Amino acid sequence: MKKRFLAAAALSGICFLLSGCGEEENVSIRVKVPVLTMNTVVDPDADSADKFLRKAAEAFEAQNEGVTIHISTFEQTKEDEAVTDCFDTETAADVLYEGYFNMATYIYTGRMVPLDDIISDEMRDDIDSSLWDMSQVEGRTYMIPFLSLQNTYVYNKDLFRQAGLEKYLTEQEVIQNWDLDQWDEILASLKENLPENTYVMPMYAKNSQGDTHTMTLIRSNGSSFFDDDRKIRLNTEEGIAGLQWISDNAEKGYYPPYCEDLEISDTAELFYNEQCAFMVGNNANSSGIPFDYGVVNFPGGEGGYATAFVTGFSVFDNGDDQKLEKAMEFVKFICETETWRDYSAGAIPASKKTADKYKNQIPRLEEYYQNNVNVVDFTANNPNWRGVREAFYPHIQKLLQGDESPAEAAAGIDQDCNAAIEEGLRTGKLHE
Repeated sequence: MKKRFLAAAALSGICFLLSGCGEEENVSIRVKVPVLTMNTVVDPDADSADKFLRKAAEAFEAQNEGVTIHISTFEQTKEDEAVTDCFDTETAADVLYEGYFNMATYIYTGRMVPLDDIISDEMRDDIDSSLWDMSQVEGRTYMIPFLSLQNTYVYNKDLFRQAGLEKYLTEQEVIQNWDLDQWDEILASLKENLPENTYVMPMYAKNSQGDTHTMTLIRSNGSSFFDDDRKIRLNTEEGIAGLQWISDNAEKGYYPPYCEDLEISDTAELFYNEQCAFMVGNNANSSGIPFDYGVVNFPGGEGGYATAFVTGFSVFDNGDDQKLEKAMEFVKFICETETWRDYSAGAIPASKKTADKYKNQIPRLEEYYQNNVNVVDFTANNPNWRGVREAFYPHIQKLLQGDESPAEAAAGIDQDCNAAIEEGLRTGKLHE
């Protein structure tokens, strides 16, 4: 890949010197991004990822005559249509900005390019090694981390007060942890005391959105979710108990009615309307909460659990060396230019320099760093994770509907999700 990159640069130089063209040939690259909320302290106007990328693209175009960058957004439920279904078309993605847990699938298409050649020593030192580890396969780096979001629950303190749960409240900006007995007490008290049409806990299974949070809940009774070979293993006493806890909460009426037909965004709307006591939250979606709220880990383990979503840039090889060269230059431009790198401040910046610069303006930044010990790996870097997600949520639907028992759901998830992983191992390939 490095040879191709250098060869493309050499060809551009030859054109300039020998062809008489005087200018580089016009190059158009396409950057794709799902609909992502963004919270940044440097620019209140950039409240979504596509707005940030458009501003960076305009700056890059101003410095690179003849280069045009198209920013395309897509709904998260239509990811396959936007990415893999567009291979070998005029709308194929040259750059993708999103979470690594989805990108991991595309690495094994053979289209995603290792980026080690554009990562300087300074850039590598500026980003924590744990983020680089999350972005690599077989020692090669396929994503440059830009920011991360640590997902926990946020809860409505006013609803807690209505339910007589003041002893669980804190005025400190900490990430709390409750053991499973405390969770059961809290959920039961909320159910008993909240007004009609106000719900206790979010749950959703209409599609794969938010499925990682359900996966984390399954760990509540001690399940490690994966075995030593990185395969999913829920058909155990602990895994079935975790699914049983989810099922019991449904029977107790803690979730909104017909939650199997809800999306995660539906439950967030209920939370903001003060109709649900909890919401899955992070720095991006909790920054505008208009009432007093607290933060708590998912139940399980010694300190509770959280999930970390690393978001960054990847590049696709679509068979055009000029596009590939400019796509990589654009990614390098954003990640090495202080102005654009600082847009990560608001979430948890991947850049140590940016984090230090804005540490007093990013809510709970130090607390999130300390909470890293409670973050669980929800993909084990398995291939075809999108296939795994498509196999997972239908079993949760059936569990919530009462069409599958916890034991049946555990066995079905193991079988179907591991089949998706095996398919990824069998058919996947890395870029040559």
